[in-house]
Amino acid sequence: MDLENTKAQMRKGILEYCILSVLSRNSCYASDIIRELKEAKVIVVEGTLYPLLTRQKNAGLLSYRWEESQQGPPRKYYELTPEGREYLTDLDRSWEELVESVNLIRKG
Repeated sequence: MDLENTKAQMRKGILEYCILSVLSRNSCYASDIIRELKEAKVIVVEGTLYPLLTRQKNAGLLSYRWEESQQGPPRKYYELTPEGREYLTDLDRSWEELVESVNLIRKG
């Protein structure tokens, strides 16, 4: 069994939840999201992030706005919609239940 592959699959499974969690604190530019996910060792590359952001935007969980940048073209800043905040609250509850269930199984 490949431990690294298993760990990568686990991270992939929670990536969308992590993106919403990052955006729950404040609106962010995509590279800010990537930096925070890398710092938390939920490794992601831009090619992975953008399709997820688009899917979440199309689902009504995110919106974005353009802001002028002093270092080049305008930047797209993402933020949670009210529906996204509600969805994240449900995910938080589900995550807590999942962690509790796994801990029960692990402890026998």
